[in-house]
Amino acid sequence: MPDLPYRRNVGAALFNADGRVLVARRADVARDAWQLPQGGLDEGEDPRIAVLRELREEIGTDHAEIIGEVGEWLNYDLPPELLGKALRGRYRGQTQKWFALRFLGDDSEIRLDLDPHPEFNAWRWAELAELPEIVVAFRRPIYRRLAEEFARFAQGA
Repeated sequence: MPDLPYRRNVGAALFNADGRVLVARRADVARDAWQLPQGGLDEGEDPRIAVLRELREEIGTDHAEIIGEVGEWLNYDLPPELLGKALRGRYRGQTQKWFALRFLGDDSEIRLDLDPHPEFNAWRWAELAELPEIVVAFRRPIYRRLAEEFARFAQGA
């Protein structure tokens, strides 16, 4: 692995009242790549504020409350074929602070079309346990961890 740093990032497992989690399909890749909303952490930004900002930017709403978080930062490395290409070529992967949030709005508030260059082109509510199977392989260890850590929130309200 080159001597590149990890990019600091926050991630959101957004649960609806039925205990299902929002997943979105990436618009910038040809394959069927699904993931949870996530994004970069600005210098000095509080991760708890950043996760709500990322929701607003990526899915059009931050109508949610934080209900849990993973205690430590989780890292993933990019596969060799993406090094120097993904993440503007400046990072080896990401170090992520993950949060569980309860969605307080209704589905009509979820808007992927507000950004002129949206990151996602589709979304759906999914079972938490299916996440590791629908994400790209290099992110699976983190998504397995999220499925374990956040299982208690997948029971519904």
